[in-house]
Parts: sequence; structure tokens; C-alpha cells
Amino acid sequence: MKAQQSSTPKVWVASVDMGLGHQRATYPFRQIAEGEIININSAPYARPRELLFWNRLQRGYETLSRAKAFPVIGLPLFGLLDSLQHIPPFYPQVNMSHPNLQVRMLKQAIKKGLCSGMLETIRKKDLPLLTSYMTPAIAADSAGHERVYCILCDAEVHRAWVAENPAKSRIQYFAPCERTVRRLRSYGVPDERIFLTGFPFPAELLGGPDLKLLKGDIFRRLQGLDPTGVFRAIHRRSMEDILGQGTKNRLITDRRPILTLTFAVGGAGAQKEMGHFIARSLREKMQGGELLLNLVSGVREDVRTYFEKVKREILPDSSFLRVISSHTKEEYFDTFSKLIRTTDILWTKPSELSFYAGLGLPIILAPTIGSQEVYNKKWLLEIHAGIPQEDPRYTHEWLFDLLMDGRFADAAWDGFLKVKQRGLFRIMDILKNGVSEEALESNLGILECMQ
Repeated sequence: MKAQQSSTPKVWVASVDMGLGHQRATYPFRQIAEGEIININSAPYARPRELLFWNRLQRGYETLSRAKAFPVIGLPLFGLLDSLQHIPPFYPQVNMSHPNLQVRMLKQAIKKGLCSGMLETIRKKDLPLLTSYMTPAIAADSAGHERVYCILCDAEVHRAWVAENPAKSRIQYFAPCERTVRRLRSYGVPDERIFLTGFPFPAELLGGPDLKLLKGDIFRRLQGLDPTGVFRAIHRRSMEDILGQGTKNRLITDRRPILTLTFAVGGAGAQKEMGHFIARSLREKMQGGELLLNLVSGVREDVRTYFEKVKREILPDSSFLRVISSHTKEEYFDTFSKLIRTTDILWTKPSELSFYAGLGLPIILAPTIGSQEVYNKKWLLEIHAGIPQEDPRYTHEWLFDLLMDGRFADAAWDGFLKVKQRGLFRIMDILKNGVSEEALESNLGILECMQ
């Protein structure tokens, strides 16, 4: 494939307004989007018949996210809905390239007009399509669009993310981790269309390909996560070599005075009640100035109202308990990036935020919702960057035990070392220059090492 040069690349960028994950993945590319980012399930890009379909799917997604909390019927209902997006075990390794029921259903929906509004839009200019959802990727590929790139947002994905005939499809995939690569291979996607890039973090969290800004944030974070100094005593040499911060002789003069914990609910607002237990448990720690707790409600008004009620009940006038809310997704992503830079520990379900372990953030794992989150959790535990939550009612006990034991510092460092951070820059380079023979050979060499 010959590289295509472009000094000011523009691409069609498409996502889906369902939760936060898919839009989080495309948000870093907003500056190169032709026009605005296309949300395929929103007007004007979704036609009336499409909107009916997407509204039903959205209700199903939110029901799935909240179903476990329903008395009596919760678990059976959750099981029924989750079966539609179930990801089978990877072992024993078998050929899963044959289309399943979900693949056929998606194909029929596209034939009946799903994504037709988006297709009409992208026909106006011959530009690459970058998307973080399978439906626009498969629809564009089926319509003959030449350059289709798909960002994957989980460690493992459902068979529906791959076209009915993987060998004939032109979709090129940006994989966040090695597990994703192996899963795509099992679905029949050839190596020349898989790029192990890492998840695309916003540029404002990285500071360029040299990661200068990120390394500075991690250096400061590790100081707060290592109150006894044991981690630095053991890893001082590697910290100095990798972070380049003069760790060996530097005094802790810029350490934040308190530990900052951020609890973020998903886009559907599930698990918000956990925020109440966490805040109530940590009340004395916050009153004593030992910890700052952020309760992130995303863009949901009901969650914001709930968290504000929690604050009024527990610490109404304290700056150590904050409710972080936004009116729009764009405002949320901007606010969240700023918040992450001052966060020491992130507590959330293992959604696409699992990849934020690569920013040197230890992640406390809330219970999973859906098959893909089970695999995200498994991956985080494998790389030692995630820590399953204990009972939220006793957070004031176990959280500080883990802190003193150095577990959070270890998780932060493991995540930084084992998760790829330069996904944004690798994807931008491919979008700008295409895939040269040299780049393709290099990528195939990387994937060959995973055989």
C-alpha cells in the first residue's frame, strides 16, 4: 500500500451517542474531522426510521447497564440482554471467522437503511472514515468506501465488529492491546489490516510523542501514592531512566498535599449509589484533609442531582468533596481530561477507561456490566494495573491499607509500563500518510512476535 501524503489531513469521523466510550475514543480527533463528528444515531445524520432503531437500542443499553439493580428480575433480565453481546471464551482457540446471528442481523439492518444518513454525508468528499463503532465501519465498507478505519474500545470485542467476510473486507482496525489483536485474528481479520496502536488519549494528557507532560504527572502522582517511600527506594533507578525527572536526588517539594480519588460512573449512570457509600465511608478522611473525593456524574442530570444530594448530606460546605458534572459530552471530555491530571486513583467500572491505566493511574475496579467489561477486567488484572474493589462501606479502611502497602504505586507503574500511550499519534500518522511498505512491514513484524 503506497503512502499518501497530506499536510492538512481531514477525515470523516463517526461515532455513536451511546454511553461515553465510543465518543471518548473519537474526541481526540475532533480537530481533523471534516465538519463535526458524526453521531450516527442523532439528527441530522440519522433519518427518522434510523432514529427509531437507535432509540430502541439506547433503551436496551441503559436497561442492560441498570438491570442488575432491579429486585428479583434484575439478574435474569441482565442475562437475557447480555447474551446478545456475549463474547465467547478465547480458549480453546478455534476459527470464529464464520458469521453469527448478530453479524447477520447487522447486515440486514444496514441493507434496510441503517447508517444511510451517514453514508450520504461521507459521499460528498472522498476522505477516509475513522469510527469507533462497528456499524458505520461495516456500512461504509459494504457501500464500497475505500478507506475505513475502526478504533476498538475494549480489550476484546464481539464478532459483530468484523464484516461477514473478513478476508474481503477493507476495514483496518486500531487495536488498543495485544488481546484485541488475538481476538481479531480469531475472527479472520488478516494481520495487514490490524494495527496495534493503543487507545487514543487526548493530546492534552500527553504533551507530545515524547510524553513529557504525562511523565511529569506520573512523577508527581507516584509521590502521593508512595507515602512510605518504599516504592521509590526500589524503583528509583528505573523512574529516573524512564521519567527523566532527576528522581535520584529530588526532594518531594511539589507533592500535592492530599490524596485525590475520582469515582466516575458510566454513561448510563449505573452504580451511582456506590458514590454514596464511598463518600460516607471517607467522611472523616475528607474532614481531616487527608483525601479529596471527586464524584463524576458525566452528563446525566439525574446522577448530578443524586451526587449533590450526597454532598449536602455528608459534607455540604467542604471543598474536599466535589461533584463534577457537565452539560454536554464535549464539555465533559474536556473537564475529565483536566481532572485526570490531578487524580491519584481512578475508581470506575472496567469500561474503555480501563486503558487510562496507561496514564499511570491505578484503577479500582467496580463490578462489571456486560461481557466486554469482564474481559477488560481480566486484562487489567493480568497486567497488575487494576485492583478489584472491596466493600465500599469500608473504603476508609482498605483503601489506606493498600496505599500504605504500596499497591497503588505498583499498579500505577505497571499500567504506565505495560499499556501503550501513543495511540493518538500512531493513528494520526496513518491517517495522514497512509501505510507505507516500510510501516506495513514493521507492523507485521510486531504482530509476528505475538504468534
